[in-house]
Amino acid sequence: MEQKYLLIPGPTPLPPEVLEATGQQMINHRSPSFAGILRRVIEGAREVFQTNHDVLPLTSSGTGGLEAAVVNTLSPGDVVLSLSCGFFGDRFADIAEAYGARVERITVEWGKPIPPEVVADRLRRDRKGEIKAILVTHNDTSTGVTNDVRAISEARENHPALLLVDGVSAVGAMDCQTDAWGLDVVVTASQKALMSPPGIALVAVGPRAWEAVQHARMPRYYFDFHEAKRYLERPVMQTPFTPAISVVYALDVALARIRQVGLANWIARHALMARATRAGVRGLGLSLLAEEPYASNAVTAVRVPEGVDVRRLIARLKEEHGVVVAGGQGPLEGKIFRIGHLGYVEQQDILAVLAALEEVLPELGFPVERGMGVKAAEKVFATTVEVPQ
Repeated sequence: MEQKYLLIPGPTPLPPEVLEATGQQMINHRSPSFAGILRRVIEGAREVFQTNHDVLPLTSSGTGGLEAAVVNTLSPGDVVLSLSCGFFGDRFADIAEAYGARVERITVEWGKPIPPEVVADRLRRDRKGEIKAILVTHNDTSTGVTNDVRAISEARENHPALLLVDGVSAVGAMDCQTDAWGLDVVVTASQKALMSPPGIALVAVGPRAWEAVQHARMPRYYFDFHEAKRYLERPVMQTPFTPAISVVYALDVALARIRQVGLANWIARHALMARATRAGVRGLGLSLLAEEPYASNAVTAVRVPEGVDVRRLIARLKEEHGVVVAGGQGPLEGKIFRIGHLGYVEQQDILAVLAALEEVLPELGFPVERGMGVKAAEKVFATTVEVPQ
């Protein structure tokens, strides 16, 4: 069956007006016309990052933005504290190691969050101030776990370490107060809660990070913060290299929609979709990987029932119902499947995946009382004050 419902952790579905924007004709990316679009995108991005400082657009995936965060603020041999509770936390650490950082890893069981007190304890023992930066993933889509980035930032107390945040799937889907929480670099990407096509990473860079940039010696060329900022400050705002123009068009429209809805409402909408999904999953008799206090508003990780082949489950959801969900990664491969509910995902999408699961699971050997998953999700939607779309 043709895909009808895309419910993965990204890319996410596009609203009609965003999809239409991607089909506009190309223009000169160094023209005043494009500069006006780019300026609106950066201002809109500042609002979702909740920052008054610089936001740099980079033509890349979110991973490119993470690489940029590392190479612009660190030098080979710098000690870096990596906090990981999943696949993407590990990736952030791998990037730093690839450029010669000495990475000390704090890893917790996948499905659990990073305890801020562990961070506080390690930094208190760093009496010489050797740790130059802390890497953390705000929301790890591999596990459906959200880390308390605010508490982790506060755990630094007076330690000077920078906090570099992978906010790729978090920014826009949940509260991320870059300035108020003292986050030094935060990275997001166009294809997640900002409901645009892949191709643009957005990087919020704070004052302490700019100080570090002055002394950082890791090699960089394409991902150079100085150059990115210098071009944005030209009389005609632009980027150093050719940007993904169609994605910038899309972001312009998507960010305008978020502004119209209101960031608080946009975040509340994600929370509602997440609560309904989790309620529906529990209504089916399935269990969640992440417990409620730290369960993600962007993606729900569901444990695969004993005896059910997750590959067959995912294939049949797609082939018979047009529902696309994601499997597990790394050590969770074959043990979970993941339902994305970020960006332009609506109530009907959540109900569709639950209805499809009610059909497919019994045929794969897991008994389900028909209608219970959908009913549980509908109850959440019915008892929640309507959130603007």
